[in-house]
Amino acid sequence: MRYISTRGGAAPTRLSDAIAAGIAPDGGLYVPEKMPRVPLPPANGYLAGTALRMLEPFFEGDPLEDDLPTICAEAFAHPAPRRELRIDGAHVLELFHGPTAAFKDFGARFLAACLTRLRRDSDRPLTILVATSGDTGAAVGAAFHNLPGVRVAILYPDNRVSPRQAHQLGSFGGNVRALRVEGGFDDCQRLVKGALGDSALQGDVPMSSANSISLGRLLPQMAYFGHASLNADGPMNVIVPTGNLGNAVACLWAREIGLPIGDVLFACNANDTLPEFFGGQPYRGRDAVPTIANAMDVGAPSNFERLRHLFGSEDNARRNGHAESVDDAEIRDVIRRHSDSDGEIFCPHTATAIRVFERRRHAGDTRTWTVAATAHPAKFDTVVEPLIGRTVAVPEALGAMLAREATAEPLAADGRMFADWLRGW
Repeated sequence: MRYISTRGGAAPTRLSDAIAAGIAPDGGLYVPEKMPRVPLPPANGYLAGTALRMLEPFFEGDPLEDDLPTICAEAFAHPAPRRELRIDGAHVLELFHGPTAAFKDFGARFLAACLTRLRRDSDRPLTILVATSGDTGAAVGAAFHNLPGVRVAILYPDNRVSPRQAHQLGSFGGNVRALRVEGGFDDCQRLVKGALGDSALQGDVPMSSANSISLGRLLPQMAYFGHASLNADGPMNVIVPTGNLGNAVACLWAREIGLPIGDVLFACNANDTLPEFFGGQPYRGRDAVPTIANAMDVGAPSNFERLRHLFGSEDNARRNGHAESVDDAEIRDVIRRHSDSDGEIFCPHTATAIRVFERRRHAGDTRTWTVAATAHPAKFDTVVEPLIGRTVAVPEALGAMLAREATAEPLAADGRMFADWLRGW
């Protein structure tokens, strides 16, 4: 299996090389040269086993092929249960049972397992760059913390993540450093992409990415959607809370390779780049606006390139996708109302998808839908607890992280300053 750039200006390469690079030399994102078709894994298997069966064709002929069973066992060590809600026809796919209480744990642990097996130069550590709107950075920090031969720079928008998210991001120390950037997530993302695309800087500081622009993050995210679909009653229709589009594209890729997944809807917050596009307007990336679903505060989603590549054109993408915006008032209403009516407590991101489900019901859609629950509500206590009138129990791993000291360094949204910081590390 070989991998090509979404922009068509880079030579095909092996998966290991694509994972190590993070981004293609022409600035595009790596995608499979051809999507394989995968025989259906057994419905009653373990998540790690499903992941192995789904990912084997993508690793065929790669130096990491023999390590894939162990990589999957390490990355998929915690569950992703799909359970029925008390809301008629709705299920949730709980993706927040990992060490940082967010779905990003799966992909981050998978990427760490890959890169530590690929990295051989102990004299020059590999610097992992990650722009985060809240959850990615903590997952990557936890996955790479204290691993030899690698170090992590986490860039997050200052004052635009929840207090508990900010604490997580700065709680690692050692080989993981957090930078609070003066700007939004899109500024963080521009700094990361600019650094990765700077050949002179790469010569001084070997770098890779841990955002969903990395194949090592995105490919494993197919697994939990595929695993859940094997136990659904017919093709599993999915609503995915969407920011940078990585999780949604992973769901679409799982469907593309043959898993029984039906319609896939994108639930967005007030950042309506994707709803505008799917509504027929030209794609127009813009700076993000802050919302209470902050991990989705993305105005120029990087994985749009992969979405367009998957369907061959923007027109085909529109015919095969659908996105809706949910504003902060609606998010608050969903959290408050469902806590009162059925005892369900949702994080703000999951609540956006629940609201999209409710709209489908009101429009007469009687099908069963599965909502991707992307984070534990305890990470957003300052939003959730005032709405439901009680405290949210903190998962043990999250509590341990919050008990540590945390620190983050300020950084202007300036590429030259960031390059100087990297060279000085």
